[in-house]
Amino acid sequence: MPHGVIDSPAMTSDEQLLLSRAAAGDAGALEGLMGRYSARVYRLAYGITRNQADAEEIVQDVFLQLVLKGAGFEGRSAVGSWIYRVTTNVALNKRRGKRREVETPLDDCLPTFKADGHREGPRALLVADWSQRPDAELLSGEARQILDEAIDRLPEHYRAVLILRDVEELSNEEVADIVGDSVSAVKTRLHRARMALRELLTRRLGAEAR
Repeated sequence: MPHGVIDSPAMTSDEQLLLSRAAAGDAGALEGLMGRYSARVYRLAYGITRNQADAEEIVQDVFLQLVLKGAGFEGRSAVGSWIYRVTTNVALNKRRGKRREVETPLDDCLPTFKADGHREGPRALLVADWSQRPDAELLSGEARQILDEAIDRLPEHYRAVLILRDVEELSNEEVADIVGDSVSAVKTRLHRARMALRELLTRRLGAEAR
């Protein structure tokens, strides 16, 4: 199923049945849900926590919650949306539990501008244009590592929206439902996350160009 399509009506009915059976102790039904969603749950969990061990633990926690709380699912949203919401909440709670880790404030990741509207910084940053690199180049080798490091520096809530929107390819409305915020707030957070990511890449690639 494409990333941007959480559930068709038929899929929703089918998955609601799987969820109710899993909550009643049907191991086969739980296995069916895991087959459909475990990879996506892991991808989202890792995207938020940036830690493989944490992401693997979150996958287990999420499917345990499906068993424990699935009977209370009211069907007001698609099963897929509910699973994404549970995953996001568990992952954010996991991050909050790590008090020793201090994330970079988002404002520190955004570009600054002079009074005349020109960008602050050395000329190498002004002329850096990572957007001209082919996608294949950005997603492999050293460039991929630079991109991952930039994502690591984003605050967790901005990372969550970025992953849901740009990696899972969900709509703004679906993301808003998952994170429990308004569509306008999601759009603002996504815009700022993209700006910060671009700025971090520009700083890194601009420094390499000096």
